[in-house]
Amino acid sequence: MDKKLRNIYTAFPEGKHKVLTLSYDDGKIPDKRLVALFNEYGLKGTFNLNGGLENAPFTEFYQEHIPLSEIKDVYEGHEVACHTFTHPTIARCPREQIAQQVLEDRRVLEKILGRAVRGMAYPNGSFDDKVVDVFKSCGIVHARTVNQTLSFDMPSDFLRWNPTCRHGDSNLERLTKAFSEFHKTQYLQMFYVWGHSYEFDRDNNWEIMEKFAKDIGRHEDIWYATNIDIVDYMDASDRIQVSVDGTFAYNPSAIPVWIEVDKKAVELIPGKYTEI
Repeated sequence: MDKKLRNIYTAFPEGKHKVLTLSYDDGKIPDKRLVALFNEYGLKGTFNLNGGLENAPFTEFYQEHIPLSEIKDVYEGHEVACHTFTHPTIARCPREQIAQQVLEDRRVLEKILGRAVRGMAYPNGSFDDKVVDVFKSCGIVHARTVNQTLSFDMPSDFLRWNPTCRHGDSNLERLTKAFSEFHKTQYLQMFYVWGHSYEFDRDNNWEIMEKFAKDIGRHEDIWYATNIDIVDYMDASDRIQVSVDGTFAYNPSAIPVWIEVDKKAVELIPGKYTEI
């Protein structure tokens, strides 16, 4: 007997269709204020750090790097990712140096954090296919570029992850409003903002991020996630197994995954079959 085909879609946690993520580079002192602001409004960020620049000279207070001994506490609840050990323009480096820059940064950060560091932001926005290949061989699963899209599209390649915009872009307020007011559920939407926290002190414009956080924070229909949260979740989503007739699904991963079944949100429990 013919049976109506069910509409089954990938969804974000709790059946949401929008995700906000942020990424900030270099690990300088103003990150402390930025993390506090994120925590106040429920935002999640990925912070890309250079393990070899802790004692780099500086002239302005906002150029000082956060001591490595403090990073575990400072970034609690957020993701710490790599930014290479000494921040070279890495596409100019030979493969051996690229690998050393990544692995030494990982080694230093992982020893402090007690967990694997698998993300990256390309230093100076520098990368090419060679760099991507080496990063991947060194255990990096996501890497952010500086090439903005001005869109909310999900990335097709997490190792060439283009953000929506920089926090100083003139489109930020327009994009924030559009993302907040976007309620269609046909597609998964991602808003990705990046920058450097020291820019707020340098340019005396912390009000940009304060307004952004207040406007975009604590929306019930937005998933607030770090970069690695998104990568791991989408990987788990790709591995769910749905029966041909669409009546049950199996989640082989270690984290809960949500799907939408005929416009109804369904949670798939790790390691279990779920009737849908």
